[in-house]
Amino acid sequence: LSFSSGQKANGLPLDKSSRSKKQKQHQRIRKEKPQQHNFTHRLLAAALKSHSGNISCMDFSSNGKYLATCADDRTVRIWSTKDFLQREHRSMRANVELDHATLVRFSPDCRAFIVWLANGDTLRVFKMTKREDGGYTFTATPEDFPKKHKAPIINIAIADTGKFIMTASSDTTILIWNLKGQVLSTINTNQMNNIHAAISPCSRFVASCGFTPDVKVWEVCFGKKGDFQEVVRAFELKGHSAAVLFFAFSNDSRRMASVSKDGTWKLWDTDVEYKKQQDPYLLRTGRFEEASTMPCRLALSPDAQVLALASGSSIHLYNTRRGEKEEYFEQVHGEYITDLSFDITGRLLASCGDRAVRLFHNTPGHRAVVEEMQGLLKRASNESTRQRLQQQLSQAQEALKSLGVLKK
Repeated sequence: LSFSSGQKANGLPLDKSSRSKKQKQHQRIRKEKPQQHNFTHRLLAAALKSHSGNISCMDFSSNGKYLATCADDRTVRIWSTKDFLQREHRSMRANVELDHATLVRFSPDCRAFIVWLANGDTLRVFKMTKREDGGYTFTATPEDFPKKHKAPIINIAIADTGKFIMTASSDTTILIWNLKGQVLSTINTNQMNNIHAAISPCSRFVASCGFTPDVKVWEVCFGKKGDFQEVVRAFELKGHSAAVLFFAFSNDSRRMASVSKDGTWKLWDTDVEYKKQQDPYLLRTGRFEEASTMPCRLALSPDAQVLALASGSSIHLYNTRRGEKEEYFEQVHGEYITDLSFDITGRLLASCGDRAVRLFHNTPGHRAVVEEMQGLLKRASNESTRQRLQQQLSQAQEALKSLGVLKK
């Protein structure tokens, strides 16, 4: 399964004879194919198109090299992030036998990925083995995880430490597994129903939200030798007045963002000593009326400067310093947005829902850098510090200039 571009069949350029045959086939197929959604915007960096079914989930690898996507076309695609701004977007295909994946997550070492199977209703591990020609071979491990959930799955995740896997279902159950498929712990969230659950990037915490107006956070504790010990209640995000629809962590796990049916989003400082009864600190509240009537998703940029909110098929970008809306992308996909994620550099925001992944330039992120560097430059006394700040400032300004949006 080496990289092949969308224009080639089986990695080989099409010769003339097969092309006319291909065209005839296309004419037959065209009637059944739904029209692909067209979307243009000055901040659209790329659209990744190879899937023939709707994409339900995506995940960036922790080394930043790959993006995994899964769709109801029975494939998982692994995209090379360094091609994103090129004309051709290469992807490798892994087939999901007799089933399709609804969720996909890379392992921290990028040597495997896990998927949730739609029909099998269980977790499958795929090993990624690098071949001599630079491609990868994907092999499903012989045994899928045992079936333990009684309700539909809403999310799966692997801790960045590689110590555990989380699966969460729409009742009040979260399971913590070891990588061999044994359940280490069962969490009852007591939230009537779970809407979203996730592991923090630091791997210490598992959090969930649901029907209640709070986000609950637990610590998953391991001993000095890496042996699992227990799951304990850590802290809660309290302040919304209705169900919390979604939440996310910043890259350093010191910030969290939440969006609620009460029509607001909130940014929290979670860098607290909860064992000393310190509560998370509310930093900012912003209005997001769409959340009161529709399901929403959110993504927080790695540096927590930008909040992306998706409702229906549209995306809104807010800065978190003042809570102002800076960008709005309307009808990005032909279906509701199913996933939203910043890449690990924070320069791009990816969204999916129909058969394409769309990537946007994160202009509010560049503006945040400009503002921060200008503030730091005023106070910097040391020349080498000034040079470093000036360089970062110039880079952010250049990025905005190249996108034609320096005015703001």
